[in-house]
Amino acid sequence: MPQVSILIPLHNTAPYLRQCIGSILNQSFADFEIIIVNDGSTDNSGEIGAEYAAQDSRIHLFYQPNQGV
Repeated sequence: MPQVSILIPLHNTAPYLRQCIGSILNQSFADFEIIIVNDGSTDNSGEIGAEYAAQDSRIHLFYQPNQGV
């Protein structure tokens, strides 16, 4: 079980998502998991999240209909 869980909520954040995930992956601390929750995005945020999840087993992607704030 990872020592740290990092939650990234997504809703149409494609322009910033690669930088966000990249900054987490570039840390020297490696005992973490990233949980990405796609909250009904209508841009390609989900595809970007899926791309990272396919490359790194510490990244988990979940989809849900938009729940709002």
